[in-house]
This record gives sequence, structure tokens and C-alpha cells, in this order.
Amino acid sequence: MASSAGTESNNDEVYAKHRKIYAREVTGVFARLRMVAMLALLGFYYLAPWLQWDNRQALLFDLPARKFYILGWVFWPQDFFYLALLLMIAAFALFFFTTLAGRLWCGYACPQTVWTEIFMWIEHKIEGDRPKQMKLDAAPMSARKLRIKVTKHLVWAILGLWTGFTFVGYFTPIHELWQSTLNFSLSGWETFWILFYGFATWGNAGWMREQVCIYMCPYARFQSAMFDHDTLIVSYDEKRGEPRGSRKRNVSPEEAGLGSCVDCTLCVQVCPVGIDIRDGLQYQCIGCAACVDVCDQVMDKMGYPRGLVRYTTDNALTGKKTHLLRPRIVIYALLLVILSSAVLYGIATRTPLELDIIRDRNTLYRENDQGLTENVYTLKVVNMDEAPHEYKLGVYGLEGLTLDSDENPIQVGPGTVHTVTVRVNVDPVVLKKASSEIFFTLEALDDPELKVVDKARFMGPVL
Repeated sequence: MASSAGTESNNDEVYAKHRKIYAREVTGVFARLRMVAMLALLGFYYLAPWLQWDNRQALLFDLPARKFYILGWVFWPQDFFYLALLLMIAAFALFFFTTLAGRLWCGYACPQTVWTEIFMWIEHKIEGDRPKQMKLDAAPMSARKLRIKVTKHLVWAILGLWTGFTFVGYFTPIHELWQSTLNFSLSGWETFWILFYGFATWGNAGWMREQVCIYMCPYARFQSAMFDHDTLIVSYDEKRGEPRGSRKRNVSPEEAGLGSCVDCTLCVQVCPVGIDIRDGLQYQCIGCAACVDVCDQVMDKMGYPRGLVRYTTDNALTGKKTHLLRPRIVIYALLLVILSSAVLYGIATRTPLELDIIRDRNTLYRENDQGLTENVYTLKVVNMDEAPHEYKLGVYGLEGLTLDSDENPIQVGPGTVHTVTVRVNVDPVVLKKASSEIFFTLEALDDPELKVVDKARFMGPVL
């Protein structure tokens, strides 16, 4: 029985029922920074699909056409390596800022944090502040409680659906999507993704909230690997704050025989993940610094210096010198500069023209009527420009090499792929080996800067 009781106790501890966190509203420097970040990020998200550029959507990921429009640039699947570089830049930026100042991403820019902030703001406006929310949830169901809850969830649902609609608007031209919505003519996939993304937003920001950060996000688990003793993190100054205890206003800690902490628990009440920063660094902390703002306000009221809870380093707390500029910071910064420069240079100098060469593998080579060795190639000309072009095709690499094609020059429309079959001939006498390297050239007649050169293999007999 004792063993059974012990097991039951352990299960109760491991599978404790989730308790809703009622985060108190707070004002201050970091609260304003979070508000600015939220407005900037949500404003960009909701407004960007409506911006126009050259009579088209400025930011559009057209998956069926395999085109990605970003302002004046058009990217194709052939430009996928730019995405790989951007992902590397994002990763190193995350490493850089985490090593420098902890979970800045989580506290100010993560979509989960941003949408949770706006959902909590709506909740405060409809249900009231923390005490009113707790009182409302504890009260039995009534017409008033039902009306308030339904109103809140209705506003949440509208925002969630608009979020889903905007998300789909990045992949389907949003003006067309809006007309389809008004005409009830949305496709099945468009309807699915609007509802799915809307439901996910409503569920994550309205219900799951901190549980996503604590249990689902992998970043919370490996963030400590990027911390060191010089990383700026939200910390409680235990030496100054302990022993904690309540006292009258303007009573100095020395007179009361206590530390600066008045044990008001406001730092816990404002925490969106429900932790007590006074327990030390915890993986649940998202670095929002709400506890810093509220503690500074308490210190002001008590007449104590600010900074009992602040952004600081482990070295600073222990009286050691903090080194903000250190090897890993320099390495991350250099990698960011190099990769960012490479992406910008690559985009600035990219040629909106691609030539794919496929040699006929059914016949390695053949002899034509004139006794010349002939190879057949299928060329795919990808015009990634938004204007039509006429291209002149050429070939070189072997003495006396000639090109025979039914189309030359080649007319290619804007944003299209044109396929053409060509035959390359050469006198077998000049062939020194069974496989020789040759080069195809493709140049726009109306724009000499629009030119590409690609290599291929020419097969033939060795005499």
C-alpha cells in the first residue's frame, strides 16, 4: 500500500493539472519596447500582402507558378540556395543575440509571444485586469459571464481567421482571395489553410500560451548551450534582495534588517509563463523583462535604487568583470556579415536567365550525312525576367564546332521556360578523347548584359 501511495503521489506531481496564468498588466521601458515590436511585426504581417509593386503584389509566394515575388525581384526554384543562405543567417543571428543578451527573440519577436500579447490585450479589455479575470473565472456560470466569454472568444476567432486569411494571402494574390471570399468561391485548399491557421492562432495564443514555450518549443531546451557567464539575462540580485520581507514604505533595508526585496510577488504576477525570477535562471523564462519593469516601480515607491531585477550577467552578479566583446560574439558577427554580404551581392549581380542542358543519352553520338560527329542536346531556357527576350545561342570549345537548331534566335516570354533541341557537329579528326568539354552561350539580343555560359560534354570516337 505504501508503494502504491508513493506511486500515486509521484504521478500527481508529474501530471499536475495545468493552472491558468493570470498575468498582471505592467508598464515601463521594456513593456513599451514589446508594444513597439508587436505593432511593427503585426503591422508588417497584416499589411505586407496588400502592398503593390509594378501592378502586382509586392510580396507573393506563387507556388503553382514556382515564382517568389519580393518587391522588384522574382525568385525561381533555381534560386533556392538563397533561401539556404537566409536560413543560415537567421540561425547565426539567433546564436548571436542569444549569446549576447539571452532570449531576445522569445521575449520580443517570436510569433507565439507577439500573438499571445495581442490576445492577452484583448482579454484585458473585455474581462478586465488580473483580479477581475480571476473573480470572473471563479464565479458560477451566469448570463453576464457567458456574454463576456462569448464576446472574448468571438473577437479572438475573428482575429484568428483574419490571421489565417492573411497567411493564405501570401500564397494567393490577396485581392483575388478577398473577392473569392466575398463570392464564397474559395478553393478547398484555401478554405482549409484559412481555417487551420486561424484555429492554430486561436489555440496557441488564446489557450496554450506559455505551454507552447515551455513544452513544445525546442529552443527553450537548448538555449542554455549558448549562454555563458557574460550573457546578459534577466536576473534577480540575490545578495541585495535577501533576506526578503515586507516593511513600511521608505524604511531602509538596513533598519529593517532585510534585503531590498519586499516580497510583494508582483514579479511573479506579471510573468507570462508564471515563474518566480527570484528562484534563479530557469529555462521557462522568455526574457520579456516584465519583472524588471514592475520591480523598478516597486523600488521607486519604496525609495530604493532600481535594478534589484535587471538585465545583467552572472559575472556582474558575482563581482567579476563582464566581457561583452568575446570570441564567440566576434565569430558570430563575422559570419553574419559574410553571409549577409554574400546574399546581397548574389542578389544584386544575379542574372535573370538560366540555361539547363540535357544531352541525349539514348545515342552517345552519331555520324551525320556530311561525315561529322553529332551530339543532340535538349536545352531549357528559363527567362526569369518580367519582360520577353530574344536570345542568340552559340557554342564553342572545339575547333570547327557548329550548332544546328530550328530556333536561333530563341523567343522566350516573360517568366517562362522554353525548350529547344539542338545538334552540335564537329569533324571527328579534332577529337582527342572520347569525352570533351564544350560551352553553350546564351545572350539576349536586346540586352548584352543578359548572358549566361554553361558547359556540357561532347561524346565521340577517338581516331
